[in-house]
Amino acid sequence: QLQLVESGGDLVQPGGSLRLSCVASSLTLDPYAIGWIRQAPGKEREVVSCISSNDGSTYYADSVKGRFTISRDNAKNTVYLQMNSLKPEDTAVYYCAATHRAYCSGYAIMYDYWGQGTQVTVYS
Repeated sequence: QLQLVESGGDLVQPGGSLRLSCVASSLTLDPYAIGWIRQAPGKEREVVSCISSNDGSTYYADSVKGRFTISRDNAKNTVYLQMNSLKPEDTAVYYCAATHRAYCSGYAIMYDYWGQGTQVTVYS
């Protein structure tokens, strides 16, 4: 079973940056599209970004386009989410998740394996 471990969450001021990492501790990430999904208190889960397994195509939610960048390093079995120009509304628990499908999905329900999450808090 694929196991995912996130890191990099922190407290940051508006306008700041963070880089989240997602490492697979068991199987290789190669066959999976990997997404970053966030959930704020009282809100629905939101797929903020995803990177496909085959051609490296990416997906970004409108709320993060131009500010977040997803990348993967298959040699390190790691996917990153670079988050710039952070806003208070980016505050959430960020989960790394994998889907057996080669291409990305904007629906959280389509992801099969989930990490434990990492907290990102953007405060003034």
